[in-house]
Amino acid sequence: MFVDKAKIYVKGGDGGDGIIAFRRELHVPDGGPSGGDGGKGGDVIFRVDEGLRTLVDFRYQKHFKAARGEKGKPKGMNGANAEPLVVRVPPGTVVIDDDTGEIIADLTRHGQEVVVARGGRGGRGNIRFATPKNPAPYIAEKGEEGEERWVVLELKVMADVGLVGYPSVGKSTLLSVVSAAKPKIGAYHFTTLTPNLGVVSVEEGRSFVLADLPGLIEGAAEGVGLGHEFLRHVERTRVIIHVVDISASEGRDPFEDWKTINAELAKYNEKLAQRPQIVAANKMDVPGAEENLAVFREKIRAELGDDAPEIVPISSLTKRGVRELMFKAAEMLERAPETVSAGELKETSDRVVFKFEEKEDDSFAVRRENDGVYVVEGARIERYVKRMNLNSYDAVMRFARVMRNMGVDKALRDAGCRDGDTVRIGDFAFEFFEGADYAED
Repeated sequence: MFVDKAKIYVKGGDGGDGIIAFRRELHVPDGGPSGGDGGKGGDVIFRVDEGLRTLVDFRYQKHFKAARGEKGKPKGMNGANAEPLVVRVPPGTVVIDDDTGEIIADLTRHGQEVVVARGGRGGRGNIRFATPKNPAPYIAEKGEEGEERWVVLELKVMADVGLVGYPSVGKSTLLSVVSAAKPKIGAYHFTTLTPNLGVVSVEEGRSFVLADLPGLIEGAAEGVGLGHEFLRHVERTRVIIHVVDISASEGRDPFEDWKTINAELAKYNEKLAQRPQIVAANKMDVPGAEENLAVFREKIRAELGDDAPEIVPISSLTKRGVRELMFKAAEMLERAPETVSAGELKETSDRVVFKFEEKEDDSFAVRRENDGVYVVEGARIERYVKRMNLNSYDAVMRFARVMRNMGVDKALRDAGCRDGDTVRIGDFAFEFFEGADYAED
């Protein structure tokens, strides 16, 4: 089974909670705070494994969650960081953020890694909040939540040579003749719905991977006939064998077929137009094929002159010219670049590892709901409330100071909030009290 697209959920591990603890040792008077920090949550990492060829495993497991960091410990000991969750993917996997459509990474090399969901930071223990004014604070933080997202995995076949052409021109038959692959073969269009791979051995020590790609039609670059699903696999191939039905058995002109498919390749990605190409004139065993071949050569020569690609007449059925075609493909591979560079892929500017650089944003907004509750919305203040363990007087007073320093209490007063009104920040709700601590300078 070949699976080349999957949608999965990934979540980094939450950070461990910091704790409140104090030294209680014999002959040690006035023992101070000793609560340690929580450990960092595990990252979710995608790692390329060249032993994998499909995304079939992701059909059965769609959720990947890393472990949580360990809680802090007494005596100033920090909790252990969680181990990262490593998810193996095949080479040629493109990772895309499902919400934004942004490309996170383009994974091509064995062992290449990318962090797709970072684990949360561990919460600080009370030893970190000690000050000369408050040497024994009852304050500790909860661990930060790990990043979570839905990502789409797209697999682009990592093959040396790709077979392209209209449906039913004989690509699958050709693959079955030159390799041990057994693709589905039928006398109807779109028999091949997913890429088939086969290893071609031209002689001892010389071999390459050949991909039978699903047939293309006019409008494929715009998505007609599942064009985008098929075209993305062509990008990875270093050499293209363009198969045409030289017998014109379905009433189409072989030259027009050739022009149409090349135009679709160029529309999808201009770089594909410069990719080394061999034209395989297939079905030479059919009567009238020789005359069609002569006309075909003449038209291509008139169209491109000296830049015309080499034309190899073959018959997948009788195996005529097939060995010569494979040798020419092997020779062309030796002259072609070892790998397709990232610059030759569609949307190249985005095909870099995405950096999760989170910028601190102090902005917030205050609104009043119909039930009279004042809601404060802002990334930083909501994150702070989530992490604070507001179950002690010290923690509440610290929260009040943060509110004042950020200007939240002033914004609430400007919005009409008065003593006794309910204020909600995230999932935390409290009564607003305008005491001395809130007085303006």
